[in-house]
Amino acid sequence: MRIGELAGIAGVTTRAVRHYHRIGLLPEPPRQPNGYREYSLRDAVELARIRRLTELGLSLDEVKDVLADDAGKDLVEILAELDADLARQEEAIRQRRARLGRLLEQAEQTGRLPAEAPVSPELTAVFDDMARASARLPGPEPTMAAKERELLALLETGSPGGDRGWLDAMVHSLSADPEAMERAYEVYAQLDELAEAAEDDPRVEETARAIVDSIPDEAAQAMTIPDHGGVGEDGGFADAYFAELAPAQAAAVRRAIELLQERAR
Repeated sequence: MRIGELAGIAGVTTRAVRHYHRIGLLPEPPRQPNGYREYSLRDAVELARIRRLTELGLSLDEVKDVLADDAGKDLVEILAELDADLARQEEAIRQRRARLGRLLEQAEQTGRLPAEAPVSPELTAVFDDMARASARLPGPEPTMAAKERELLALLETGSPGGDRGWLDAMVHSLSADPEAMERAYEVYAQLDELAEAAEDDPRVEETARAIVDSIPDEAAQAMTIPDHGGVGEDGGFADAYFAELAPAQAAAVRRAIELLQERAR
């Protein structure tokens, strides 16, 4: 058989056959005096087996290991590992579909998804509360409210399976106090007013104390940035966070952190 006939019988391309030759997966027969390779039925059987193994999901290196073991002992082990890997993939897909289902259900019920989606159901509930609070405002939503959502989505993404105490405390605090979100929006508005203010503006101290008063003890105790240290600590993340704020806003947040630390002592 010529290479085209061999490939046709096994249902692969001639390019695949040549690749298998190059990597040592399929022995390459010597060329005949006419310059052509002549393949045997045994070559076709081996090529067909390679195709079956790759269709199971084995890599070419794994196929090579299987073919090198005449007793077939490695094949059982490799297939068991492949089955376990597929089971993990199935579970991951199931979880992804469940999350997508919740998002689609939310979109159907509310007609919208938060701009920061997808986030967890817990954080989605917080954002929904924020949307309702924003809708009650006489004017546009404070800019700091949008920054807060971006920060919360970032922090949650950075700790999907880690320390979620800060989020649990926030959700619990908001659900236990119906006026908590209104107070938060009052603080956002105060921070917006500091956008053009000087760092020594008297409103900096007022805003800092308003921030502290808007945070229940339970949430304050859990307010650390997962995997990045505390909000008030120096470092790359903290520097980047404060760089996003106007000088007076940053001063108010730093002062609030100091007051929270004093309250925790």
